[in-house]
Amino acid sequence: MQHFSYVPSFGILGTYSPTPCGLATFSAALAGALTARGAGVSVVRIADGDVSEEPNVVGELVNGSASSVEATSELLNQSDVAVIQHEYGIYGGPDGDEVVQIMAGLRVPSIVVVHTVLKHPTPHQLSVLESVMAVADQVIVMSEVARQRLCAVFAVDSNKVTTIPHGAALPGTNGVQHPDRPTILTWGLLGPGKGIERVIDAMASLESLPNPPRYVIAGRTHPKVLAAQGERYREALVAQAKRLGIADSVSFDAVYRTPEQLTALIQTATVVVLPYDSKDQVTSGVLVDSLASGRPIVATAFPHAVELLGSGAGIVVAHDDPDALVAALHQLLTDPHVADSMATEARGLAPTIAWPVVANAYIGVAQRLLVTQSALA
Repeated sequence: MQHFSYVPSFGILGTYSPTPCGLATFSAALAGALTARGAGVSVVRIADGDVSEEPNVVGELVNGSASSVEATSELLNQSDVAVIQHEYGIYGGPDGDEVVQIMAGLRVPSIVVVHTVLKHPTPHQLSVLESVMAVADQVIVMSEVARQRLCAVFAVDSNKVTTIPHGAALPGTNGVQHPDRPTILTWGLLGPGKGIERVIDAMASLESLPNPPRYVIAGRTHPKVLAAQGERYREALVAQAKRLGIADSVSFDAVYRTPEQLTALIQTATVVVLPYDSKDQVTSGVLVDSLASGRPIVATAFPHAVELLGSGAGIVVAHDDPDALVAALHQLLTDPHVADSMATEARGLAPTIAWPVVANAYIGVAQRLLVTQSALA
């Protein structure tokens, strides 16, 4: 096969800074990692009312606008390869089906990054993602469980599907701190479904430890939750901690942090806990960033956690087993040998998910697509 020697340019479509969501964070990190490898990167961000100051943003997609859909396709066609972030809730039309029209206007090879793979999609959700994947030249998922589910539930050519892990920023140094009081940390955008109630309940059982922990909940309320419900979820959690008599041990930290500041925060944690309600989540950026920071993790048994923590970097507990959650936290707070073993395993896995490694994988996929395209020309 012909060798494709230069680093291709990428046009990325998705949410993007300053939009506060996990997918925008992913897009920005991927763009940064590709740029660091010498790739040209242009971003078309989905308009949300805010203005982006990022120099690589070349346009905005206005959902519901036929002219904007057409203009978006043309902007993506200026790069060698288009990278489409797929999530149902970010594009216009029912279940975001306007993205199919955008992809139909592409003349360059396309890579679709599938962030959510539903176990039980509605018929329309099924058809939207199947249409997207039919038009795409390559489909990327971020975990093995996502690949298996995608091929089992959706009609897709399995030869098109590649697993590239969600990238993570590795700490520059091993800056793990050991505060006087053990710290349990949950971080990320706040909203119903995060399962933080589970940990607040568990905290009541951990108060009797000789050195009782504090629980830090770091993150702003998700903007969509804020718009629909205000701070109702956060206020309910505050009330729960007061009711259980542990308000002094539970703190809410809604400060915005850069990725570097976030890494520093994670490294202050004795244990990171991901108590999510979801039993379907096949991709978690919070999970990979916590792992990359080399901290022991306790998580409910959502699929990505089961897959990533299986080698010993954390403890997975059933969603409906509060005693198991208390026992896992108790062990990591009181047995430094177990905690250190998990932290060591996490640090060992971290280099495989570092953003430079992930960017190289995307560049490899793009180069293969361009070789194939030139062979067919």
